[in-house]
Amino acid sequence: MVRHGLSSFNTEQRIQGRDDLSCLTEEGFRQARATGAALKDLAIDAALTSPLRRALDTASALLETQGQGLVATAESLLLEIDLEPWSGLLRQEVKERFPSEEQGWRTAPQDLELCRADGSRYNPLAELMVQAGTLRQRLLAPLQGAAADAAPRTVLLVGHNAVLRALVLQLLGLPASHFRRLRIDNASISVFNLAGDGSVQVESLNGCGHLGGSLPAKGSGQRLVLVRHGETDWNRQGRFQGQIDIPLNANGQAQAEAAAQGLADVHLDRAYTSAMARPRQTAEAILRCHPGVPLTSTRGLVEIGHGLWEGQLEAEIAASWPQLLADWKVRPETVEMPEGETLQQVWDRSLACWQTIVAGLRCDETALVVAHDAVNKTILCALLGLAPGDIWAIKQGNGGISVIDYPSGASGDPVVTALNLTHHLGGVLDRTAAGAL
Repeated sequence: MVRHGLSSFNTEQRIQGRDDLSCLTEEGFRQARATGAALKDLAIDAALTSPLRRALDTASALLETQGQGLVATAESLLLEIDLEPWSGLLRQEVKERFPSEEQGWRTAPQDLELCRADGSRYNPLAELMVQAGTLRQRLLAPLQGAAADAAPRTVLLVGHNAVLRALVLQLLGLPASHFRRLRIDNASISVFNLAGDGSVQVESLNGCGHLGGSLPAKGSGQRLVLVRHGETDWNRQGRFQGQIDIPLNANGQAQAEAAAQGLADVHLDRAYTSAMARPRQTAEAILRCHPGVPLTSTRGLVEIGHGLWEGQLEAEIAASWPQLLADWKVRPETVEMPEGETLQQVWDRSLACWQTIVAGLRCDETALVVAHDAVNKTILCALLGLAPGDIWAIKQGNGGISVIDYPSGASGDPVVTALNLTHHLGGVLDRTAAGAL
């Protein structure tokens, strides 16, 4: 998924909506070409774009740079949200002329009602969610009934801020009330993996590294930069490591150094790490670019306890606990590993630790948090509004970076600004080890 590049209305701070009054700026065209360059190594099978000019031009410049000779097809289901009475107005004008509605749009967009020129009232976000739900079904339809060994297809979608957020909500089965928990920047890249059984995995969200900056720009409020530790030998081998204290291997050290370079220009005030060696080594590598930032170690962020599974390969576990392993793959929230933990236990302690960290930050401070696959997944699931059983919907690559902002302060709703960014590791797609937790 790619949002269109910077538009004339973006720079003027005007409401764009569904009207085709806005066009790409020179910076928007540069962003589109940079996005195409970032996708050069990706074989794209089909491209769909909103028919609005700012998206069409983004798709055209992107695909021309990408170099496969592909032409995007206009798709009305990628149209932006319909904000008819506000379209073309400055944001300040909307605040002045529609104060209660504008406040509602920022705080509870799912409840906003507007009046069309013909006098009819409508709920813009509710309509958009229906539209995005139809698009979700269209994307999943070719996968249903497909052979298990069928070649995967890659589809490029070029759309707009609101419609792409609505599509993400529909893909993850989340309600419109979670609309503000997501962020999609101009020309950002988000990657979702869809399967024939209807399951969806977020590989990455709102990646902007190809545009020149390391992370999406920070606004007011606290920010947390969540990183998964670098690779270990057991990650590479596919062993369940859990709470056995396996250190980084050489590739993991390189990933930690890459994360350090990727975050070198990010101001950090504090840092926190799981008490285990692999995240601590990753955090220490990152902090070498940030001398003087204190590092706090905490047991609340240690990896899930796999109990008797720790140190074993999946084939070894399958021989002794076949049903439990099968349940772990499809109903992970129901599983307690022999002499180990449940996901709910990990959820409770990791979220409690996370909230303590957030509450301890002063307004506008940024903290680094380095932890593990299952811990990061439970935290991100909770922040998005998912449940413990949804951990397979979230990908966490070794050395991957996620960003969570609190624009209304520590007691306000979080915004998942970016998820599992791996641009610093050499590409848009996450190509890190896919081993066991």
